Amino acid sequence: MGRRKVEIKRIEDKSSRQVTFCKRRNGLIEKARQLSVLCGSSVAVLIVSSIGKVYSSSSGDSMAKILKHYEVQHADKLKTLDLTEKTQNYLSLNELLETVQRKLEAANVDNITVQSLISLEEQSKTALSLTRARKTELMMQLVKSFQEKEKLLRDENTVLASQMGKEKEFLETEDERAMLLEYSSGSNLRETLPLLK
Repeated sequence: MGRRKVEIKRIEDKSSRQVTFCKRRNGLIEKARQLSVLCGSSVAVLIVSSIGKVYSSSSGDSMAKILKHYEVQHADKLKTLDLTEKTQNYLSLNELLETVQRKLEAANVDNITVQSLISLEEQSKTALSLTRARKTELMMQLVKSFQEKEKLLRDENTVLASQMGKEKEFLETEDERAMLLEYSSGSNLRETLPLLK
């Protein structure tokens, strides 16, 4: 019996679905291992079953090393993604402040539900957290730029000090030459004076 093309859709029969999951999972892990061996690359596979069981496999480096490398490579994306996820469910800072002000200044302050206040409190905490994170990020950028400027100034000072040291050496040798010239011309003068008499 030959292979037939399988329609890609959810398998309804539970036992067939489990058998297919196991076979394809093992096949995927084997293909990942082959890719690692053939290409000399590090491959990590994470599979989460429908019941939440996690299967993992890594070829080449350990799973921890591969994940660490991924984190380093995509740190900016992950940070942005994390902030985006947090802010998706919440209002912008201005909208949040306007909402709080409206609800608290409304005539029916006594009718605000506890759930509504809890929601406003959570949104305020998140907005504050995001504001602090952004402030920290900006301050770190400022510190980094100051450190770069300081390094440039140090390098310039080193170059200037080196040049000044060379000029000082040059001047010292010029002074020594002048003194030698003066001394040598003075001694010649003494020698020639008796000859003139």
